[in-house]
Amino acid sequence: MGQSDIWTEKYRPTKFEEVVGQQEIVKRVKSLVQAMNIPHFLFSGPAGIGKSTLALIIVKELFGEAWRENYLELNASDERGIDVVRQKVKDFARTKALENVPFKVIFLDEADALTREAQQALRRTMENYTNTCRFILSCNYSSAIIDPIQSRCVVFRFKLLEKKDISEVVKRIADKENLKLSPDSFDTIYEASEGDCRRAINLLQATSSVALDINAEMINMIAASNKPAGIRIVLDYALSGDFVSARDKLLDVMLRESVAGTDIIKEIQKEIWNMQIEPEVKVRLTEKTGEIEFRMTEGSDEFVQLQSLLASFVLAGLGKAT
Repeated sequence: MGQSDIWTEKYRPTKFEEVVGQQEIVKRVKSLVQAMNIPHFLFSGPAGIGKSTLALIIVKELFGEAWRENYLELNASDERGIDVVRQKVKDFARTKALENVPFKVIFLDEADALTREAQQALRRTMENYTNTCRFILSCNYSSAIIDPIQSRCVVFRFKLLEKKDISEVVKRIADKENLKLSPDSFDTIYEASEGDCRRAINLLQATSSVALDINAEMINMIAASNKPAGIRIVLDYALSGDFVSARDKLLDVMLRESVAGTDIIKEIQKEIWNMQIEPEVKVRLTEKTGEIEFRMTEGSDEFVQLQSLLASFVLAGLGKAT
């Protein structure tokens, strides 16, 4: 476990009542757990909003102290091939539970990373071992899960946490860790976390290592260190028509800070809406950013694609169509 994950695990909710921001989902899941006969679940939504936590609570509520013997957790992004489903999942699924509950539980995190062949094998495993095993699948995008699996699951779509939810978690941790937060700190943490509770907790932990009296300026300083610096300068060069300077600055950012192209593209997307350009131009550039991001995730060269995006900014700055 990384140093930045210590508070995340230390303050992970252990009861349904402690989960914030997903009350409707928690209410429905809790009623199913109390009936001691849960279906397969598919939890879909962004990272850091409680999917893995809720899966763990379900298992602990079902099995109590014996939850470890009746629970298998796999991260599909690490083990995404068909052999994992055929071996680890099937071997665990075919054995009976050790407690009064008639089934075991398998939690597949980041299930959208499973190959289609592995998903087909998983579908067959879900069919064959329904009496002895229940599956909880967690993913960022449910569209990446094949329809036969989705139809076998109760699908819950998690939402990003609101400011009041993040503030509740931050205040709870601050009280236990004897931290003093200025009133504007809660706003700053929420804006920096973008609704991701895990990111908010890690940011609070990192800031507390500097001082126990925390203000918005300190949080911004820590948050800025996690973001690629100089992106606004790159875009300003491009919009002014200076493609060469924009490209050189971009290369400097990527090499000096060892920033991945996918992180840069996300920062560019955010910066577009802070720039003093026409709304119509912002829309066109956002569309172009999405296209470039798709190409990069499909395996295209990051620097080549980012240069293509900068060329679109140059054309936009010159008043030409992108």
